[in-house]
Amino acid sequence: MAADPSAATLPAVPADAPYRDASRPVDERVADLLGRMTLEEKAGQLFQTMIEVGDGGTLSEGPSAMGVPATTDMVVKRAMTHVNVLMAPPTAREFALWHNRLQELAASTRLGIPVTVSTDPRHAFTDNPGTAMLSGPFSQWPETLGLAATRDERLVEEHADAARREYLAVGIRTALHPQVDLATEPRWARANGTFGEDAELTGRMGAAYVRGFQATGDVAREAGLPGTFGTGSVSTMTKHFPGGGPQADGEDPHFEYGREQVYPGGRFAEHLAPFRELLAAGTRQVMPYYGMPVGLEADLGDGPEAVEQVGFGFNRQVLTRLLREELGFDGIVCTDWGLVTDAEIMGRPFPARAWGVEHLTPLDRVERILAAGADQLGGEACPELVLELVRAGRVTEDRLDASVARLLREKFALGLFDDARFVDPEAAASVVGHTDLVAAGRRAQSRSVTVLASAAAGTARLPLARGLRVFVEGAGDLGTVAGLDGATLVATPAEADVALLRLKAPYEDRGPGFEGFFHAGSLDFPADVVARVTEVAAQVPTVVDVYLDRPAILAPVLDALGAHGTLVANFGASTPALLDALTGAVPPEGRLPFDLPRSMTAVEASREDVPFDTADPLFRFGHGLEV
Repeated sequence: MAADPSAATLPAVPADAPYRDASRPVDERVADLLGRMTLEEKAGQLFQTMIEVGDGGTLSEGPSAMGVPATTDMVVKRAMTHVNVLMAPPTAREFALWHNRLQELAASTRLGIPVTVSTDPRHAFTDNPGTAMLSGPFSQWPETLGLAATRDERLVEEHADAARREYLAVGIRTALHPQVDLATEPRWARANGTFGEDAELTGRMGAAYVRGFQATGDVAREAGLPGTFGTGSVSTMTKHFPGGGPQADGEDPHFEYGREQVYPGGRFAEHLAPFRELLAAGTRQVMPYYGMPVGLEADLGDGPEAVEQVGFGFNRQVLTRLLREELGFDGIVCTDWGLVTDAEIMGRPFPARAWGVEHLTPLDRVERILAAGADQLGGEACPELVLELVRAGRVTEDRLDASVARLLREKFALGLFDDARFVDPEAAASVVGHTDLVAAGRRAQSRSVTVLASAAAGTARLPLARGLRVFVEGAGDLGTVAGLDGATLVATPAEADVALLRLKAPYEDRGPGFEGFFHAGSLDFPADVVARVTEVAAQVPTVVDVYLDRPAILAPVLDALGAHGTLVANFGASTPALLDALTGAVPPEGRLPFDLPRSMTAVEASREDVPFDTADPLFRFGHGLEV
């Protein structure tokens, strides 16, 4: 463990130190602060790990099921000032109180470097502590797949702006998103966080997302903001460079069996293309993926060459030669979480994702990451390893200074050393979950609903009529059928004029613990689900709605519905929002952000890196009926 950098033996910092003076240029403030920092204080900046919120907005100091260190240990003893907050307290006020207590703790240290709080997405429907969280007190919008389904860049920017305002209110200043991987492998568990399968659409939507979060687009300027990155911005960390979609057999590299990233179609450049668009849009940070490229030859700036078979966070060819030198990126590069040390999560072992360098010690892995060109290690809290490397002469202090300067510059640019350090808990309570934002999110959910097949006639034809007797199954949040004027809920299909069945895309259960949050494997619906659709549709015209977090095999469901049934897809929509779409209160506008394969045989025969590569798909990218 590093010595406490706020110990009394270290020199005191004068109140009028240049880095504390908001009137001075940022580069001058960075240079002054960097010159005052001990090696321990510098090492702490290179780590960003998870943090939890205590009860009632207190600091969490106890043991954690996610393996999270105590807050004081991280901030005071290890001099860490970047944290990724997990979950959310029940109210925005508690969130803001926690944030201010965290900043007070940081202010008590020798240099008083403020904490930058980051988060995975938390404005939609995904509930996975490793990728995205339920919205909690925040407004709820469709997943990014749903935003892509609308094809509306303005809506994407409005969504990001709404999330920006809610993040700012509780003190979150870095978004560990957007995810602009291409979902070219239908089985991949991370498709839900992408904008789909098409590089051009992903680039356009991702750029709008960056502009909204960083307050540099039309929406911010129309609201009176300057349209430049600064105190009103949330820094975006675009991921997963250089494109994390082409996973062998669709398995995810959070786990050893999914570590291989493959390019049988030679489409590396296509997966890289969206990142070029987001770099041009000004994204401030980049996260490389866990994936280990296998058999990859790519042009990294000097013509085709073999790419080393190590995870991208360890890969100097990709991070320095391609990202830094060829693409000219001088922002922050932060690795994905947990590349160095083994952990235990939810009571189960979780090995480091050190793909291709599993044989190296944690010390050697840190050296490889720094040599590759990363500035920060995500999901790790081991600055003592950096100290050991510098003291052994294996890493220079100048190398640390280059990364620390980038990280400090971002804090100054965000205003964290100045007025933006603390937030107003009462204002947070009024901003987060404001009725206008909730209404905008619900409307976006409705707009993103995608009509795949509509009944030619009958009670299931869209838009649904008033006064129907409705049988509903699979809609736990129904509560009321107010969205269907005069409708009556009935207990059986035989009593109904129309049935509404809500399904979710299938997946294979991968067992207990963290792995169980990842929906992977077969896209075929179980036989009993198809049989249930067949049974209901035989009794009454039926609307089937499917939540597509991956491109499910819908051919058997469509066949079961018959000519009098309607099939729709959603990418994150509450039942009230779905009813708005089905009744035409908010017309559904969605168009598929990926192909929907006809069979698992077609999926298994397709090439992981090639978009639109399954034979004879049931519905093509861009499909969506108007009603």
